[in-house]
Amino acid sequence: MKESGVARENYVVIVGCGRLGAHLAELVSGRGSSVVVVDTNPDAFLALPSEFSGFTVEGDASEMGVLLQAKAGRADLFVAVTGSDNLNLMAAQIAGRLLGAKRALARVDEPSRVDAFVDIGIEVISPTTIMAGLFLTA
Repeated sequence: MKESGVARENYVVIVGCGRLGAHLAELVSGRGSSVVVVDTNPDAFLALPSEFSGFTVEGDASEMGVLLQAKAGRADLFVAVTGSDNLNLMAAQIAGRLLGAKRALARVDEPSRVDAFVDIGIEVISPTTIMAGLFLTA
């Protein structure tokens, strides 16, 4: 089902609870999806709004046990948006390839890494590349 141009997913796992992860969790939760947010820092969860109706898992998303606790294999959408390209890649690979998440995306900040990640079958979003393109077309 589509809603405002964005697919509505029933079960979403978000790795990284910085500004982007917390905002994404708020948006997805507000649309009625079940959401689990994973972060190594328990204080990061304070960025989630009081209206957030999902769950949190404290731990390193590169560890299989943490992803199993988050039920990443059940995810309709798995999104890794930490500040580490390597962690995002590893978590997305584990969730998508090993655990069976329906769709797994990784945030990649370093534009020179995008093609390498895509070549090994990881769906990526590069904020740096997107922003540069927007500046050039503004």
